[in-house]
Amino acid sequence: MIQTPKVFSVSQLNAHISNLIASDQQLQMIFIEGELSNVNINAKSNHMYFSLKDQNSVIRAVMFSWSLKTLRFVPENGMKVIMRAQVTVYEPSGQYQLRVEDMQPEGVGVLAMQFEQLKKKLGAEGLFAGEHKKPIPAMPKTIGIITSPTGAVLRDIKNVIGRRFPCVDLVLAPVMVQGDDAAPQMIRALKMFSDHQAADVIIIGRGGGSMEDLWAFNDEGLARAIYACDIPVISAVGHETDTTLCDFVSDLRAPTPSAAAELAVPNRADLLDNVHTLYRKGLTVLNTQLSMSANDTEKIASLVAAHSPLDELEKDIELVDSYAVRAEKSANSSYVQCESSAKELFARVETLNPVAVLNRGFAYITKDDHNISSVKDVRKDDLLDIRLKDGTITAQVK
Repeated sequence: MIQTPKVFSVSQLNAHISNLIASDQQLQMIFIEGELSNVNINAKSNHMYFSLKDQNSVIRAVMFSWSLKTLRFVPENGMKVIMRAQVTVYEPSGQYQLRVEDMQPEGVGVLAMQFEQLKKKLGAEGLFAGEHKKPIPAMPKTIGIITSPTGAVLRDIKNVIGRRFPCVDLVLAPVMVQGDDAAPQMIRALKMFSDHQAADVIIIGRGGGSMEDLWAFNDEGLARAIYACDIPVISAVGHETDTTLCDFVSDLRAPTPSAAAELAVPNRADLLDNVHTLYRKGLTVLNTQLSMSANDTEKIASLVAAHSPLDELEKDIELVDSYAVRAEKSANSSYVQCESSAKELFARVETLNPVAVLNRGFAYITKDDHNISSVKDVRKDDLLDIRLKDGTITAQVK
């Protein structure tokens, strides 16, 4: 009996193939490696569409947003990856594809990949540029410390600063330095120091560890907080071989926390040596100046003695003295002459003094304060004042 062949529609065929693939358990979770190309993240849905290829073949793939946001790196064209995926069929176009659930960079750790990508991104924005680095103060009064209150880092910093420059004040902002809460706590501590200007310089750090242990110091938000901080920041994360984003963005990178403490403060022994050196130099300069001044004084004294006006001045003083003696003699002679003339003049005045005439019995007659020298000057009944030596008489002319 001849069977009539079944005729499929396009949709039926695609659905049949999709069921065949879905029924193959091996294709429901496969690990596949290849190179990313045509990477495109939809702006609305945030789903990522791309191709995975090797030297000979290519396959389409999709990674939905809920899986994409769990990645700790940004997929880029040309990146070699290993993916965990499911083979599916997109029935409207009859195209089979990979539905990717997870992705890891091939040959390099995901943290290392994320670190390099963040480093490249922040570097391109200028966060690591030297012109943005703030100078570390030479003699700070207050040092802020952002680290764990229980770790050895705090003890090492206190010991080093206590030995080198014990007069500085230390302000601790206790934070977690590992785990999901570490970066937010350190960001808040930086903002507190910056907003309140609570320190002259800040040391942020922790002891050594694996890349996972130090990962909080690779947080993008923390790197931006260090860049925005108004106070100079010294990064002291891990050992000398450890490198984090904090090291690149901070104003100064120290290989260890102890080294950060040494970089933050001067050494008081060195300061004392400098003071003693300056004192000795100053004393030498002062003695030199005094010696030069003494020599100059001797030279000036010699010149003054050679050109001294004292001799001429003494001669002038003698001449002045002689003139003074002569002037005194002349003045005395003039005084005697003046005194004799005055006596003679006084005697003459006395002879003309009407008062003296009155003393000899004469009288002085006036009328209305006018002198009467003749009988013609008076009339009957005039009142006359007759002045005698001992008084005045008023009389009436009869």
